[in-house]
Amino acid sequence: MATSLLFSLLLLYLSAAGDAIGVNYGTLANNLPAPEAVANFLKTQTTVDRVKIFDANPDILRAFADSGIVVTVTVGNGEIVGLTDPKVARRWVSDHIKPFHPRTRINYIAVGNEVLHWGDKFQVAKLVPAMKSLHHALLLEGIKDIKVTSPHSLGILSVSEPPSAARFRRGYDKAIFAPMLKFLTETNAPLMVNPYPYFGYNPKNPNYSLFKPNRGIHDPATGITYTNMFDQLLDAVHIAAKSVGYGGVDLVVGETGWASACEWEVCSIQNAMDYNSNLIKHVNSGKGTPLMPNRKFETYLFALFNENLKPGPLGERNWGLFQPDFTPVYDVGILRNGQKPGSGSWGKKWCVPKLEASSQALQANIDYVCSSGVDCKPIQPGGPCFEPNDVRSHASFVMNSFYQINGRHDYNCDFAKTGVLTTANPNLVCKRASEDQKRVLIVVRLKASWEN
Repeated sequence: MATSLLFSLLLLYLSAAGDAIGVNYGTLANNLPAPEAVANFLKTQTTVDRVKIFDANPDILRAFADSGIVVTVTVGNGEIVGLTDPKVARRWVSDHIKPFHPRTRINYIAVGNEVLHWGDKFQVAKLVPAMKSLHHALLLEGIKDIKVTSPHSLGILSVSEPPSAARFRRGYDKAIFAPMLKFLTETNAPLMVNPYPYFGYNPKNPNYSLFKPNRGIHDPATGITYTNMFDQLLDAVHIAAKSVGYGGVDLVVGETGWASACEWEVCSIQNAMDYNSNLIKHVNSGKGTPLMPNRKFETYLFALFNENLKPGPLGERNWGLFQPDFTPVYDVGILRNGQKPGSGSWGKKWCVPKLEASSQALQANIDYVCSSGVDCKPIQPGGPCFEPNDVRSHASFVMNSFYQINGRHDYNCDFAKTGVLTTANPNLVCKRASEDQKRVLIVVRLKASWEN
């Protein structure tokens, strides 16, 4: 018993000690990289360890298999009413979850997206029954480690300032949120909310939205002076939940972010960088909020990429942390090894193994490349790329060498469908060896052409 308790406490400590920052991976664009490249980029080049997608795209779920990155999938608003049928819910889980989990670490099913804001009256009425139906379907399939939740805009509140006065909108408080929060509490699942200080930006007090020094906003009922809008909004949701009897429900930030370009003064690269970088520091500090202290709120930044097909004003297409070629729009401190925007490797391409490629297939790639004239000495014992000594790392080096040496054509990275192109350099340690290797082969080829 004591050992079990100690182990549980250790897991809790390790969970609390890690970062809590994820990212929303939207796909409303015609120029985005392949999901395999996205998974590889996030795993090898960033500190992001969780993503949220707006559907249950099987290509994305396959790409994140064995990556260690946690994935939240979303049920479309249009599917909600049908999922109240237990047979439909069971089939949805069988089609969209079972083929991928647990190799793909799915942690949440988000039922709908801001349904109370965008959904019709039937979707709103059936939201909680659909959540319960999906949870039951998961249990019937033997899946107990995926939580069912639903993300909401802050439009669910009738008022958010001061936080002490916050309540859910009349009509939704008892009919929707009381049963929803009861279900979330019983299943140990969080309420997912999307606080956007961006939309509450006040040019008379811009620092309040950006986590910068400011005079703050005082809540006379609690005596608390809030120094940033993010904390104010989360505490407002907490008070609203408490007002219907469920103040203990956990909160997850499903979306928050800042547009870097739009038609009005709130949008700028500087503001976007200030908000997101300060948010990350604030969340990871573990400070929490005045009413919910000493905790890290799992937070998903919006968004991973600028998406060029999103409808609406300019700002809708400029929420991304990265361009589709993985070039950072600005630096928020999530790149590994101190990399900065424009630090030399951005915009180039490398060939890497797909995450689902088997060890046998990768060994076959190594054998093929090394027999084709490519110098494989760097991955042999004593070579600069021998460590880490595993087939995937060695395959990554030789597959990329083959691709670079043979003209960087897309087909040079096919390898019987086991290779994928990425703009995230997988061989930073071996970069010099790879470049030397390329120069040697160029000299050999030039010499051969002279002799002919």
